[in-house]
Amino acid sequence: MKKILGMGNALTDILVRLDDDKHLESLNLPKGSMQLVDEVQNAKVQEYIHTMDKQMIAGGSASNTMRGIACLGGNASFVGMVGNDAIAKVFETELKETGVNAKLFSSNVPSGTATTFISADGERTFATHLGAAIGMTADMITPEIFKGYDIFHIEGYLVQNHDLIRKAIHIAKFHGLKISLDLASYNVVEENLEFLRSIVADYVDILFANEEEALAFTSKQPEEALDEIAEMCEYAIVKVGKKGSMIKHNDVITTEGITDNKRVDTTGAGDFYAAGFLYALANNYSIEDAARYGKILSGNIIEVVGVKMSDEQWNDIRKML
Repeated sequence: MKKILGMGNALTDILVRLDDDKHLESLNLPKGSMQLVDEVQNAKVQEYIHTMDKQMIAGGSASNTMRGIACLGGNASFVGMVGNDAIAKVFETELKETGVNAKLFSSNVPSGTATTFISADGERTFATHLGAAIGMTADMITPEIFKGYDIFHIEGYLVQNHDLIRKAIHIAKFHGLKISLDLASYNVVEENLEFLRSIVADYVDILFANEEEALAFTSKQPEEALDEIAEMCEYAIVKVGKKGSMIKHNDVITTEGITDNKRVDTTGAGDFYAAGFLYALANNYSIEDAARYGKILSGNIIEVVGVKMSDEQWNDIRKML
């Protein structure tokens, strides 16, 4: 089995369920987007939700993906940066409990959080305060970090640090790792389009995008976007909501539908799709199986609030697979 290393923003999710999307308007948060907020804005968000019901669990896109891989029995590690606080302990404990090897840098800055607003239809909107997560710098990335790994997975949310990503993917590629990138959010793509297109063309082997991200990346609809992305990397994956997903590899297009799981909260759906897909690739399974693994994991995670499934649910998933 191939070993997978993920790198991303080490964030702890603060989950808030909404009965009315007017709350998003009040906070000036476009529905379905990921907005980076500074310390002042984050304080306003936390004050706004002070009296609302909420739940705190470990999150972060690449971290979610690594936990999904580990829960399937895969070999997964995560690189990120946290503060020296209680939130950091929650984050690290959850990684270790799921079997992820945590390679965490520490900072005196408070740990990052992602306040996640879950609309009644299951759509999620993020107000992300990076905190300590943004403190990870290029000079911290050494060849030793990548030793023994086969796949390096990066979240698009890390794109605020171009130097960090460039150095990490350069070292990983030099040492023979396949590079996997999840575009993460359409607004992140729009704001970093030139940089993202450059690294995809030069380094990325596996690219995950939903239809909004694919549109932002290529200015094309899903089918045409899939073709363009496949010209840039070995595995092109475009997720098209209720229509499932499309994968193009070696000029062959594979399609996969969705499960009939009840949609409660879409938080982490893309992250867990990537977990299933990468786990299958790491085990040399077929593209059809990789798409099926992605479908089943993403279908199950939307049945729970947040990104933590019970041991019983994971047992059911492993039996199904």
